[in-house]
Amino acid sequence: MATVLLPRSLLALFPGAERRYEVAGQSVAAVFEALDTIVPGLRDRLVEAGPRLRPHINVFVDGTPADLTTPVAEGAVVHVIPAVSGG
Repeated sequence: MATVLLPRSLLALFPGAERRYEVAGQSVAAVFEALDTIVPGLRDRLVEAGPRLRPHINVFVDGTPADLTTPVAEGAVVHVIPAVSGG
């Protein structure tokens, strides 16, 4: 199982969703699929056609930048972080 930490800005779109989940998956894509069974529609907010991460979404696995193909080891921590922009 991996620990997935979601941003509060994303949680606002899914009433009742939690900030932390423990899910199984051997890649970031598999982890997102598992999350989508718990929070339906969440994957669509993170992944676009291709499939690939949406441009405004950053993912880190144990502190290392990741994409959908990045392996997720047992006990890994996966952070989902929205991009920040401004001027």
